[in-house]
Amino acid sequence: MLGLADLSDERVVEALGSAPRTSSAYRHLLNRGPAAVPAIRAGLRHLDPVVREQCCKLLDHLLVEDAVDEMIAMLDDPVPSVRVAAVHALSCDRCKTDACRPAEALVLAPGLRLLRHDPDAHVRAMAVELVGRFVHTSVEAEAALMRARQADPSTAVRKKSGWYAPGGTIYRRT
Repeated sequence: MLGLADLSDERVVEALGSAPRTSSAYRHLLNRGPAAVPAIRAGLRHLDPVVREQCCKLLDHLLVEDAVDEMIAMLDDPVPSVRVAAVHALSCDRCKTDACRPAEALVLAPGLRLLRHDPDAHVRAMAVELVGRFVHTSVEAEAALMRARQADPSTAVRKKSGWYAPGGTIYRRT
């Protein structure tokens, strides 16, 4: 039987969809670093949502400028867990191993759309983090967080919005 090291990156991306191999395939691709990024980017178009989600999670650590538009497109994926992984990859600075940070001009509008209209509360809660990155520079971001804090149907989204909105703990810290 072939080990992951014997497989092409494309085949290892396929293995992300196999429950017994998901974590080892993920670690293998992460350890391959930038060399695996082309195969990971191709995996964003895979039929299996588990593969798409894992590829978003990998790009959270290995994001390159050329992949930002593809990650933004993942915000429209029909599967909520894929959208959650994509919005996290676009908003989280802690996970990045390089300097690729998506610009406000590219990600704020999709983040606002998710915060206002996504039917999944977990996706909206993650969108709070993306919109919250720009609360100090965008009146639109501030207004959206205030609106979500007051009117989102989910208590979790209202609570998290309060952290990022003016007066909130994360707002004050940043």
